[in-house]
Amino acid sequence: SLSLSLSLSLSLSLSLPLSLSLSLCLSLSVCLSLSLCVSLCVSLCLCLSLSLTLCNPGLPMQKLQDIQRAMELLSCQGPAKSIDEATKHKYQFWDTQPVPKLNEVVTSHGPMEADKDNIRQEPYSLPQGFMWDTLDLSNADVLKELYTLLNENYVEDDDNMFRFDYSPSFLKWALRPPGWLPQWHCGVRVSSNKKLVGFISAIPADIHIYDTLKKMVEINFLCVHKKLRSKRVAPVLIREITRRVNLEGIFQAVYTAGVVLPKPVSTCRYWHRSLNPRKLVEVKFSHLSRNMTLQRTMKLYRLPDSTKTPSLRAMERRDVRQVTELLQKHMRRFQLAPSMGEEEVAHWFLPQDNIIDTFVVEGAGGVLTDFTSFYTLPSTVMHHPQHRSLKAAYSFYSVHTHTPLLDLMNDTLILAKLKGFDVFNALDLMENKVFLEKLKFGIGDGNLQYYLFNWKCPPMDPDMVMGILLF
Repeated sequence: SLSLSLSLSLSLSLSLPLSLSLSLCLSLSVCLSLSLCVSLCVSLCLCLSLSLTLCNPGLPMQKLQDIQRAMELLSCQGPAKSIDEATKHKYQFWDTQPVPKLNEVVTSHGPMEADKDNIRQEPYSLPQGFMWDTLDLSNADVLKELYTLLNENYVEDDDNMFRFDYSPSFLKWALRPPGWLPQWHCGVRVSSNKKLVGFISAIPADIHIYDTLKKMVEINFLCVHKKLRSKRVAPVLIREITRRVNLEGIFQAVYTAGVVLPKPVSTCRYWHRSLNPRKLVEVKFSHLSRNMTLQRTMKLYRLPDSTKTPSLRAMERRDVRQVTELLQKHMRRFQLAPSMGEEEVAHWFLPQDNIIDTFVVEGAGGVLTDFTSFYTLPSTVMHHPQHRSLKAAYSFYSVHTHTPLLDLMNDTLILAKLKGFDVFNALDLMENKVFLEKLKFGIGDGNLQYYLFNWKCPPMDPDMVMGILLF
């Protein structure tokens, strides 16, 4: 997920006859996930210090208007969560990029800009005191550096209660699929002590968009150290990874964002299914509904101790060919979907502990009829006296030709529960709306927009999207 963090602090002090002093501090953290994955978070802290003297009973109108204008200025800095909000924003970065405008009605298909012949050969300049470094993720020490950078500085929720905790093994899985290139693991270090303070990555992906198959990249893990977000390192990281990708003859990307940018090709919503309600309530991931006790909530979300689909088992290497065939046939139904061969399927779906789980349904004569999968992405629980981690499963890809999807996904929840997961997350794309409410998923509090870089096409409904991007 292209994660970009910028920080702005604004301190404003107004001296009023009443001895009213106003101090405002705005901290803006923007996390852009171009791996399809861009996600943005904002925290706004208003600190008001007031002291009143009884001898001045009223505020001058001019001072009140000054305060109101200052508040309006600050309130419009946050990211847009809807199209209406987005139309009031100015997008200084995205207005310079090959993406459709928010008010543009797109009916055609194709690139926004032609492929470039003359591509810059030298890296973009970094602020003084920083240097580029291509990270060797086969080196355990370098991988540990990346893990530490992401763990301490990557995406947090709006309330700063949870932060993604990518394990080193997960990072190797996510960043080294078939066709990966070392120069696409792009780091920024402090020149003096070589400390890793920034990172961005790209991985190759063949994407079907309507009737077109296009070679693209997923941009992921854009991260800048919190203390350096005023140095404007993140925009340079984006330009540099774009340059490196262009050098390989690739000029398109797909990404997602939790906010509205110019211009979504589709909008989806996250849903959450409680597996360990007690823990989710204790860490404030979820809350008890009105008139619901903890015991009643636990009973509501209780799952059977075993699955009911016959011949449901963990995927093995001998299943790669059949899983690939199932996936390729299923993907033809969608307007936005990845294209995977056997090598990609083996990488993304063969089970690995605490990374990816895939289960297949084997019918008569050894024929696979269905499969389901989910990946592991825990979050660090911030500031809790007892719990340190929240173990989350994310629905990956599921294909059904014989087993009803509702039954297959119910068994998937049981398998996740047996593996110790606390919550199971899914988007309402593909056919997922069939089971979300029936299996007691709760709707999340935000949308996830899908975007294409340097490619325009008409918008599509979420049930026509089969793009699952790793955060």
